[in-house]
Amino acid sequence: MELILRDIVKKFDKKEVLTGASASFASGKIYGLLGRNGAGKTTLFNVLNHDLKADGGQAVLADETGERELRTEDIGYVLSTPTVPAFLTAREFVRFFLEINPRRRPLVLADGRTLPEDTDADVYLGLVGIEEEDRGRLLRDFSHGMKSKVQLLVNILADTPVLLLDEPLTALDVVAAEEMKALLREIRQDKILILSTHIMELALTLCDDITLLTGGKLAALPETDETGRKLSDEEIRERVLETLREA
Repeated sequence: MELILRDIVKKFDKKEVLTGASASFASGKIYGLLGRNGAGKTTLFNVLNHDLKADGGQAVLADETGERELRTEDIGYVLSTPTVPAFLTAREFVRFFLEINPRRRPLVLADGRTLPEDTDADVYLGLVGIEEEDRGRLLRDFSHGMKSKVQLLVNILADTPVLLLDEPLTALDVVAAEEMKALLREIRQDKILILSTHIMELALTLCDDITLLTGGKLAALPETDETGRKLSDEEIRERVLETLREA
C-alpha cells in the first residue's frame, strides 16, 4: 500500500504554509519528516487527519486494486502531548478500547510473533513496557512517557494503514525512547509510518527514509549520490542541514 500526496495546499489568511506538497510513502517503512520550526509539519498531519481542511490538492491510498481518497478512519495519530482518560486504569482503558474497536486480524510483529485478535490487554501493555504493577493504576498518575506508550499502543491496536507520529519521543527518557523505537520497528511491516521530528539523530537511527518539508513543499532525501554510492550518515546530515539552512 502507498500513501500519495498530490499538491497539498493549506493557507491561514494570507500565509500559505503548504504550497503544493507532494510525496509518496510506502508501507513497511518508517519515514522521518524533518523541517525547521514553523515549516508546517503539524499542519500537514492535521490536514491528512482531516482536522484541517486543505485548500487544494489530494491525499489517496493506493494498492493493487487502485486508488481511493484517504479517510479519517485510515489514520492513527500519536500526538506529542498524550491524551488518555485520567479516570481509567491502563488495563481498563485498553480493554475498553478493544471492546469498541475489536481487532479484525492478528498483530504480526517483525520478529515473527503473532498476537491473535483475542489477546488480553495485559499482553499488549507488556508489549509497550508497562509493568504489571502499573497496569491497575489510574492513567492520571502515569508519567508523560508512560502515557505516551499507552497512546501509541491504542493507535497500534486500531490497526489503521497510516500512523502519524508528531514528535512522539521528544519528552521521553532514554529508556522509554528506546522502547518506543523498538516497538515502531516491530509494527512497521504492514503500515505507513511517518514520524515528525526535529532531532536529526532520531531520524538517522530510526527512520528508513527522510523527507524534508521546506518552503511548503516535500522532498525525499536521496540515499545515494550521483554515482549510486550510498551516502553515509554524516553526508546525509550535511545535506539535510544545507537544505534547511536555505529554507
